[in-house]
Amino acid sequence: MAETENGAAPTEAAPQVKLNVLSQYVRDMSFENILAQKPGTGSVQPDVKVQVALDAKKREQENQYEVMMKLTVKSVAKETEDALFIMELEYAGLFHIEGVSDDQLHPFLLIECPRMLFPFVRRIVSDVTRDGGFPPLNLENIDFVQLYRQELQRRAAAQQAQA
Repeated sequence: MAETENGAAPTEAAPQVKLNVLSQYVRDMSFENILAQKPGTGSVQPDVKVQVALDAKKREQENQYEVMMKLTVKSVAKETEDALFIMELEYAGLFHIEGVSDDQLHPFLLIECPRMLFPFVRRIVSDVTRDGGFPPLNLENIDFVQLYRQELQRRAAAQQAQA
């Protein structure tokens, strides 16, 4: 292998990745304040569970993709497991992507694109929970790399179970 003056191996020029967010929007959202519908409920200790699902699909236009993040947020009382609120949010972004190889496109769509959408999803969840009568819920950061790996493991296990 050839070396450059400083002893490092020469690198081939990688294609320049171009990523543009064309638009982002709430596709669907619901919030149900179950606590307010119950008479005489005092203060409760909430336990919040967040489920995240991701989906990406190619659009008809060249190099354009839609990435959707579906969030389900459930808050229950720690003592009784009674539901306090349920929020479902589908948030999507349209992206123009160039310079990403085919073998790297799937992880790019399900890791990098959701990272760009997440701050907006976090703000929506905070605003809606506050406007719904609860303290604003500030979502913890989501490790999209770990989420992607878990999904790959889940699919591999499902394929082995079918075989």
